Amino acid sequence: MKNASLPISIEKITKKYGSTYALDHVDLEIRSGEFLTLLGPSGSGKTTLLTVLAGFTRPDGGSVRFGDAEMVCVPPHQRDVGMVFQSYALFPHMTVFDNVAYGLRVKKMSATEIKKAVAEVLDSMSLSHLANRAPNQLSGGQQQRVALARAMVVRPKVLLFDEPLSNLDAKLRAQMRVEIRNIQRRLGITSIFVTHDQDEAMSLSDRIVVMRNAVVEQVGTPDEIYRRPSSVFVADFIGRSNFLAVESAAKSKAGKAKIVVSGKKMDVAAQSKALSSKRPVLLVRPESINVTAAKSSSKKLGKGEGRVTSVVFYGNHVEYTLETNEGVIVAVVSDPIYEEIVAVGKVARYSFDPSRAWLLPSDSIEAMNGERE
Repeated sequence: MKNASLPISIEKITKKYGSTYALDHVDLEIRSGEFLTLLGPSGSGKTTLLTVLAGFTRPDGGSVRFGDAEMVCVPPHQRDVGMVFQSYALFPHMTVFDNVAYGLRVKKMSATEIKKAVAEVLDSMSLSHLANRAPNQLSGGQQQRVALARAMVVRPKVLLFDEPLSNLDAKLRAQMRVEIRNIQRRLGITSIFVTHDQDEAMSLSDRIVVMRNAVVEQVGTPDEIYRRPSSVFVADFIGRSNFLAVESAAKSKAGKAKIVVSGKKMDVAAQSKALSSKRPVLLVRPESINVTAAKSSSKKLGKGEGRVTSVVFYGNHVEYTLETNEGVIVAVVSDPIYEEIVAVGKVARYSFDPSRAWLLPSDSIEAMNGERE
């Protein structure tokens, strides 16, 4: 059975430490039952926002509502919130069963009710056989599942995750992502997940909130954030990017721009502020670029040509780095024919489908440098 979950409304939340904003008038609407990820580099404000929702941090101004209830002055233990920490935070002197049962005992549930509820959650997370073990007898992945079970057994209306997978190795992280998402969907708990890991954000989220310098830079689905980022910062932070210089740009039909790039005329989709930017740039993801051997091996590169400086063969794809007259371009070609791979030092032609490109304003590109982790 699904939990009764809550929508969350955040309005003009502000938090300052001295003269520095940790949160600068942040507005955000979180839907009931949604899995929302706060993503951004260190210092972007994502963890501060999470602790405001948990009640551990009192904001200097603004409003936080769970449903219709104002929560800013409500202490953490009265918020009906579960939290999963990066450090697991298990009680070392208690068994797995007692760790999971702790919150239910605080609520003064009967022993019979506690036994039934703990047994159900341990079984759902494949932990039943570990019920009598101490935390130091568990692997990292098992400890994280216990921490998750402890947060979920009290059936909170809101579940908060503070970078819970960062201490696990890559294989365990991938497994835990699947487990967390499946459990969250089954229970329908409104969930907010903090991470600086783009892969986690993309694989877990209904929507992603990209934060930067104490403000929200963009909110969207994983596809929207990846395919249609609002800025050069978001494009560069989410995945890998090529930013191609645009030789000319003019308005075309609705939502489109007529541009010249790499000597070719094309119509591309454009961000709303791109054409008013002094120097718009074209975002093309590496996997959208095709690479073929050039007919000429001339030292002088033509439009749409680059000299191959690196080739890495991964079996199911090959990754090229090209030096072009427009700058360095990275291309990822899937399912390559090994004999057709262009060797280092050779000239290659690169091309892309304009429908896979996105025109962006580049006014903030210099300010972005150095911010990405």
